Amino acid sequence: MTDQIIIGQRFHGPSGSGNGGYSCGLLARFIDGPARIRLRIPPPLDQPLDVHRQGADVQLFCRGELVATGKPVKLNISIPVAPDFESASNASTRYRGHESHFYPSCFVCGPQREQGDGLRIFAGPLAPDSDGAAMVAAAWIPDESLANESGTVSDEYLWAALDCPGAYSFREPDAGAILLGELAVEIRGSVVAGEKCVLLGWEISHQGRKHFTGTALFGENGQCRAVGQATWIEVPEKPGA
Repeated sequence: MTDQIIIGQRFHGPSGSGNGGYSCGLLARFIDGPARIRLRIPPPLDQPLDVHRQGADVQLFCRGELVATGKPVKLNISIPVAPDFESASNASTRYRGHESHFYPSCFVCGPQREQGDGLRIFAGPLAPDSDGAAMVAAAWIPDESLANESGTVSDEYLWAALDCPGAYSFREPDAGAILLGELAVEIRGSVVAGEKCVLLGWEISHQGRKHFTGTALFGENGQCRAVGQATWIEVPEKPGA
């Protein structure tokens, strides 16, 4: 029997498609351990998506069209030292999305989302005088709606949290927009609702229209609970609204 997932409207990035990190996290449920998910098209909302298994790998289809692929991965990434929660909170006040945002109702980083609806992760530069590309950080306290039966935050929300901060670690393109192309995540520990967390994002390198970024999620005790590595792509037009 083919497994299915549905990406609900609440979890959109651009208004007409799923947030990349959340969508990748749903598909990663079908892979044991750290996984790399590549998005082929913007994930459709509110419709059954078929998960096909090929050994350890998975594919996601919508009415026969390939949406995403996934496979196990070993992440090899250097993780910077995390700032404290207060410093991350201060960085969030410098979030450029407060002034200009491609997708202002994004589930993860949209400033139009209310507390308890979106994640409201606002990653801003740690250095107040940064002019664009920088190490960015955000303070985040996950709410109860994200917790599973054990009280810990479900993995797909950790994937979502590791998505958008990377997009703010490099300069916004002069035209068009940016979209997540690929995300790899390793979950190293659990996060509980109400925990004071810190997120970091940084650019590793870039090549033409592609930007390669790292993200990390730290718990209240300062330990790294999850790490991500992403590929972002500059696109000529903003999809959705």
